[in-house]
Amino acid sequence: MSMFSTEQIDSIDIFGAKFESRPTRLTMAKEITDKDFKELVLQSDKPVLVDFWAIWCGPCKMIAPVVEELSNDFEGKAIIGKMDVDANPNTAMEYGIRSIPTLLIFKGGQVVDKVVGVVSKSVLAAKLEDQMA
Repeated sequence: MSMFSTEQIDSIDIFGAKFESRPTRLTMAKEITDKDFKELVLQSDKPVLVDFWAIWCGPCKMIAPVVEELSNDFEGKAIIGKMDVDANPNTAMEYGIRSIPTLLIFKGGQVVDKVVGVVSKSVLAAKLEDQMA
């Protein structure tokens, strides 16, 4: 096999230790727009975390991997979404988003928690867990 092979490796033996690859299933945070906000967020039967962000926002880039990890951790239990405030200004204005990142947690169509700025994954996870109790 060449160094630039496109073949998938199912297992590899390194100094007598065998390592097998397992497919990793990643869930991405759902892209939410002004058009589908009502359906995906307000009418959801699960808690919903919405990350209001913009491409030019440095702190938004810092929290983005955390939001993606939460989408995996809470798959089937909560909806994790992202809303670009530049492309979707109506919802951001309706909820008074003035600083980003702002993360709102909705339950039953209502805002039940809010975080402005970068926080740890454990803080956001705890806030989501509180809404599932």
